[in-house]
Amino acid sequence: MTEIPSLVSQNRPLWVKLVSLAWPVLVQQFLILFVGLFDQGLVGGHAPINSENNPALQSKHIAQQAALSNAIYLVWFLSSLSSLAAVGATALVARFIGAGEPRQAERVTNQTILLAVLIGVVSTPIALWGLPHLLGLLGLSDDAFSAAEQFLQPIIWVLTAELVMVAGIACLVGAGDTKTGTIIRCGIALINIPLAWSFMNGLGPIPAFDFVGVAYGTSLSTSLGSLAVLLILIRGRYGLKLRRRDLRPDLVLLTRLLRISIPASFDTLSNCICQMWFLSLVNALGQVAITAHGNALRIEAMGFLSGQAFATAAGTLVGQFLGARRPDMARKAAWVGFSFGVSFMSLMGMIFYTFAPNLMSLFNPYDHQIQVVQTGVPVLRLVAFAMPPLAGIIVFTGVLRGAGDTRYPILVTWIGYLGFRIPLAYYLTRESLSFGEWGTIPGANLGLIGAWLAMFADLFVRGALFFIRFLKGKWALVKV
Repeated sequence: MTEIPSLVSQNRPLWVKLVSLAWPVLVQQFLILFVGLFDQGLVGGHAPINSENNPALQSKHIAQQAALSNAIYLVWFLSSLSSLAAVGATALVARFIGAGEPRQAERVTNQTILLAVLIGVVSTPIALWGLPHLLGLLGLSDDAFSAAEQFLQPIIWVLTAELVMVAGIACLVGAGDTKTGTIIRCGIALINIPLAWSFMNGLGPIPAFDFVGVAYGTSLSTSLGSLAVLLILIRGRYGLKLRRRDLRPDLVLLTRLLRISIPASFDTLSNCICQMWFLSLVNALGQVAITAHGNALRIEAMGFLSGQAFATAAGTLVGQFLGARRPDMARKAAWVGFSFGVSFMSLMGMIFYTFAPNLMSLFNPYDHQIQVVQTGVPVLRLVAFAMPPLAGIIVFTGVLRGAGDTRYPILVTWIGYLGFRIPLAYYLTRESLSFGEWGTIPGANLGLIGAWLAMFADLFVRGALFFIRFLKGKWALVKV
């Protein structure tokens, strides 16, 4: 068996180890973001022909952008299923590598892929059936509802492929290989961009599918990425290899995987449900607010996806150091990861504040979209000040997951959303709040900026709670 290089045994400064893990993930995250920004810009810049003096066509264009804004949340909701396999995989593979048990790491990889396939096969028909009901709960207009449903259906059909790809990359990350995932994401981006444009506008034998063509491009490129992950693992990488005998269900390993992953998935799912509840409040503000909200989220992603790179690196190092029974080094790795994350995200916040009008105008180049820009600029400038606590949430979540401590984040999610974001969003966005027989109170009626003020408060509370959990150090004692 090929020996797996352990990060613990490498004689390099800790920050060098972290950066060597983080930079490929950082590239990968920005590729994911770039594809999302390209899709948003493709839709935003693709006004229907003859729409300049046609209010109905202009309204349809805004509805498509609003649908894409909702699709961001719903794709995130579907991706929460990947946590059922991926989080436990990274933590267990890292522990076994750190403990010098490569064979066990390989068996975990096989069981992770098996689990991802099972979850995808079961979830796909359920997601297709539940999609109209879920969109109905979000309160979209007829045009936006129809556009969102058409856009999401092709993505749901390749859900299993997405889960397999994420699970395979998660195993490699646990082994210390963050470069393979980046290479695959590069390939997906290079394929996705021309495919999305071709399916949307038509090219040669490919007919023009308009707005939905973006989803077709995404689905096809994701399927090819999943195939690439499987081929790499079949050949073997970093000592991890798919073997037929190891793909038989192993209830002991599956139980260990799920013991870590179920709380993490439940946390992600709770996050998604609360986010969609929050989105329903934004949807009530109208299509201009929805579109501005979605554009601002895409831009904000430049901040939190960069933080995710350092969270991934810190989580891998924490897992391997704990596997080697070096909790002191695990704590140092977490501190280094947070330092890099908060510095990078604060820099992104400065960019958001300074260039907010320019960034919003990238997605809204037409005169009939000026209201979207004017609505989005203040919220983008507001979230610039939330980058430091958001860095704490992201990096320390990665650290806790790398250690196998996946239960505490659920409590923090509930406190942040149910105690602060949702109640404040109701008050700050509504003209009045009715409490039935207890009467009615006036609301602040601040529109979209009110919703983002509620989000701002939530991020500060959760950031503080994660920081306190890290300082107490109980996460380093969790058994996996």
